[in-house]
Formats: sequence, structure tokens, C-alpha cells
Amino acid sequence: MAVKFALIQMLVKEKAGEENIAHGLALLEQAAEQADVLVLPEVWTTGYSLGRVREVAETLDGEVAAQLQSLAARKKVGIIAGSMAMSRDGQVYNCAPVWGREGQLIGTYEKIHLFSLYQEEKIFSPGQRRLVATVDDWKIGLGICYDLRFPELFRIMAAQGAECFVVPAEWPAARGADWRLLVQARAVENQAYVVGVNCVGHFKSAPFYGHSMVVGPDGTILAEAGNQEEILIVELDRQAVQRARRQMSVLLDRRPDCYVE
Repeated sequence: MAVKFALIQMLVKEKAGEENIAHGLALLEQAAEQADVLVLPEVWTTGYSLGRVREVAETLDGEVAAQLQSLAARKKVGIIAGSMAMSRDGQVYNCAPVWGREGQLIGTYEKIHLFSLYQEEKIFSPGQRRLVATVDDWKIGLGICYDLRFPELFRIMAAQGAECFVVPAEWPAARGADWRLLVQARAVENQAYVVGVNCVGHFKSAPFYGHSMVVGPDGTILAEAGNQEEILIVELDRQAVQRARRQMSVLLDRRPDCYVE
């Protein structure tokens, strides 16, 4: 079964929450006319300006979540809502909610690896569990930005049946080469698609990289955006995953018994 993904490479503005939300919802409406599963970038509602994160954090029963759920049901699309600062049980997480075509909440992924270089641990609580969500019959593993640097997370999800990984990000241009390298590596080593959705714009005058991309299970870049706002539409074919895994039995040849220290 093939599925069309819309990678929404959105211009995210600092300290412009209401504007970002309205703009993101408008881009989703546009993308819903062209694709089956829509993906936004990391912290698209707030941008990386997170000084007031507790005051602006969303909740799953809040207004933004309700609008996303309604849009999914109305347009009959899956939505992977990038990530948002979300409050739960007195903690704030960098959280990626996933809605199905009927508007049902399929699951949430809370970013496991927090970026200590920017002291994210002072802003967010770390997630404690992986998520492999079934969207349009595809098994999709979730990661967020810095998670890309931790291959063990993706390998475990591949072993659990993930055929595709979706990674929303706010990845800086200063480390753009790393973005391409890591997205390709996570794809080829797991023989799975990787859908990397970055943003554009700036944080404290440092530009984000853009270059959202889809990489196939053989490591080939199938589509790549530039460094301006755009919606990238790409069709994924499950047969490519099956073919790659038949040709080289990487997952079957694993030796988990030898990996424990």
C-alpha cells in the first residue's frame, strides 16, 4: 500500500504563538488536499522561544489539539502534529501527538533525548517510552530532532516492525551536514523510510536549515526541500521496504545477546 506524506516545512517565528498556530493550521488545510498523512516540524506553535513554556504549553484537551483533531476528521487525513510543548500531570514535555483519519488520537510521543547543550532538561521532562503508531496501515516510529543522534532508539523500533520513521525537527543550518547524514543513516541501517520535517526561520539570528527530506530504505534521498517555506508531497511505497529487507537481512542478522554490556 502506498501513502502520500506532506512534509510541512513551515516558517516558525519567535514569540509569535498565535500567529504560528494560525499559520500552521492554514498549511495543514492546504496540505490535506494533496496527501494522506500530514507532518509539521518541532515546537511549531512556540518556536524555540521557550522561556514561558509552562504558561503556553498545550494540553490534549485544549483548543489547539481540538482544532487538529477536527481537521483530521473533517479532511480524512492522518496528522502527526510535529511537536508541541504539552503539559501533563504537572510536567511539560516536547510532545508529538498523532491523529488518525477519523480524528481519533492514536498516540503521543514525548521526546526521550533532551538536548543538554541548550539545557532542554531545564524546560522539558524527558519522555520514557517509544511510540510505533499505526497510521493508514503503516507502522510509523516517532523521533524528535536530537533523537536522530541515538541509533539504538530507531533500531529497536525497526525490530518492533516500524517501516517508516517520522522525525519533526528544528535543526540549525550550522549543523546541516549532520542532518542529511543522520537521516540517511537511520534509513539505510534500518531499511526503512525516514521522513524528516524541519522548519525554516531563525532563533536568536541563527537560521534553521530547512531541507526537509524523505529518504528511502536503501538510503537514497527521494525528495528534499530547500531553505524556504514549502510543502513537500512524497508517495511512499511499502514494497520498497519489503524489497530492501529481502535483499539484505540486516534485521534478522542482529545479535542482541551481544549488545548488553
